[in-house]
Amino acid sequence: QERVGTSLRYAIDMDAARETIDYLLHDCCRGRPEICAPNAYSAIHRDIQPADRKANVLFICTGNSARSIFAESILRDLAGDRFIAYSAGTKPRLELNSFALEVLEQKGHDVSALRSKNISEFQGADAPNFDFVFTVCNQAANEECTTWPGPPISAHWGLPDPGEVEGFDTQKSIAFRKTYGALRNRMIAFSALPFASLDLVSLQKAADGIGQSTDKGSQI
Repeated sequence: QERVGTSLRYAIDMDAARETIDYLLHDCCRGRPEICAPNAYSAIHRDIQPADRKANVLFICTGNSARSIFAESILRDLAGDRFIAYSAGTKPRLELNSFALEVLEQKGHDVSALRSKNISEFQGADAPNFDFVFTVCNQAANEECTTWPGPPISAHWGLPDPGEVEGFDTQKSIAFRKTYGALRNRMIAFSALPFASLDLVSLQKAADGIGQSTDKGSQI
């Protein structure tokens, strides 16, 4: 439990949750855990990163004009052989942030196809089935949760909005470069996870940890 302003944030102890689930499943059905244990095992140990296709990853923020666009672009170029990266906003802006585009171009990313998209574009029958969904801003994380089929592994990798930085253009540009660096750190950590050896509980714990441990050392 953590207090942030007037709000209380709660985090789940994944190890304790695993023990609780194991107890309930193995003590269920009046001493006949074989009825439910196989289902629990197959759910927890299902393939995290499909061997026959690239894993679909969705990054969500409010405006889909900077942070989630950064995340999409970085993962696509960093590990596009294993992941298909998407991004969307709960209230997308009409245009991408000019400072964000400048940083992406400076880092060598192709920005020609980038645009702000509403999250509704990924909720139809023809939408990809996402393996991972990450929120990268606090506002989007606190809004009404969207139900995704699967369900995917999800985590909050929130960062402050660089668009709220005031001052000279140089100061604003530095803020966007720091945000880019922090997100790049997250993408490096995420793409380096040993997916083949992790079950769902372990992967969820690792994904949560990435959002808490890669803020420092942002690359400018």
